[in-house]
Amino acid sequence: MKIIRENICREDLFLIAENIFDGEMIKAVVDVENGHVAFDAELHADLEQLLLDQGSRQEHLWGINLYPEEDGEDFIEFDSLINIRPRQDNRSRDVEDPRVRARIIEVVHQWIS
Repeated sequence: MKIIRENICREDLFLIAENIFDGEMIKAVVDVENGHVAFDAELHADLEQLLLDQGSRQEHLWGINLYPEEDGEDFIEFDSLINIRPRQDNRSRDVEDPRVRARIIEVVHQWIS
């Protein structure tokens, strides 16, 4: 498990993806408040805990999947059990708020070129 501390390129994502999901996917959690991204674990919950341990607040953490071989809208999938939050009006595994989705995309592209 890692928190991105410097920009990484798409080629690096392929190597990271091979660690757990045979090069196809990377699970990640984005802190939309602080702009942090944690990745490289089997479970979003583990990444969420890593960020919580670093001072993030749970209501700002959203689980996503990255697909290194894909581009555009197919690069990021907004699907995770940690996203189910009725108290934040998010009742599914998807990230339902378009503003939060836009912020996730912004943070991901800030770190991954």
